[in-house]
Amino acid sequence: QVQLVESGGGLVQPGGSLRLSCAASGSIFSIYTMGWYRQAPGKQRELVAAMPTGGSTNYADSVKGRFTISRDNAKNTVYLQMNSLKPEDTAVYYCNARIKTGYFGPIDDYWGQGTQVTVSS
Repeated sequence: QVQLVESGGGLVQPGGSLRLSCAASGSIFSIYTMGWYRQAPGKQRELVAAMPTGGSTNYADSVKGRFTISRDNAKNTVYLQMNSLKPEDTAVYYCNARIKTGYFGPIDDYWGQGTQVTVSS
């Protein structure tokens, strides 16, 4: 079993900052990609940022220059630093990780429980 536990969401004023964290634990052999998605009310879930192991990061156009994704591979943790937040960033943010469980195990996508980010004055 693999668990992704997120933290760091909350209410912030426009122009403010938040930092999200997501720690993966359990039967992890290797992690290929960690990233963040978000889903606003009435909208589809969308990619915010992704960081493959040893690869280049990928950001949604709407967050480029404002959000920064980073990883601590020793802790199996991914972070999302969000600056200059806008009301349109309001959504539930989900952590995602593509993980191989065991030497002969499958590679699957795992999701966190989601954390609410609300940007409002």
